[in-house]
Amino acid sequence: MTIAPMNPLAGPAGPGKYSTRTDNLQMGSIAYGEGKDTAAIQSGAPLAKTSNVKPTPLTGLYDPTQRPNEPITSGIDQGPGVGSNALMIRKPDDNNFRATIAEYMPVLSYVASLPNASPETRAAIRQLRDYA
Repeated sequence: MTIAPMNPLAGPAGPGKYSTRTDNLQMGSIAYGEGKDTAAIQSGAPLAKTSNVKPTPLTGLYDPTQRPNEPITSGIDQGPGVGSNALMIRKPDDNNFRATIAEYMPVLSYVASLPNASPETRAAIRQLRDYA
């Protein structure tokens, strides 16, 4: 039995500097003979054009705030600042939700009756049935 260390370049590894993957997923391969194929693929649809797009720099964890006049509680329904209504998320109508559950109840009942349905799945379906 040999106890020699394994060569990290011996087989395919994960991403990183020792990766030996051969399936280059990036377009625009410059390998000999592939330029024609790449050009044909790229001509199938126009490439997106972006102009003057600069990513917003991220604020570090210990950096000073970028919004000094905004309360820390903005976006939640407690304390000063705007509440969750600023997110403009539609809240489902409770009656519509009950009707939707009632529509799906035959399928959910079938799923609960399957022999391989987990107890957690059965319990969740029972809760939905009791809610509707």
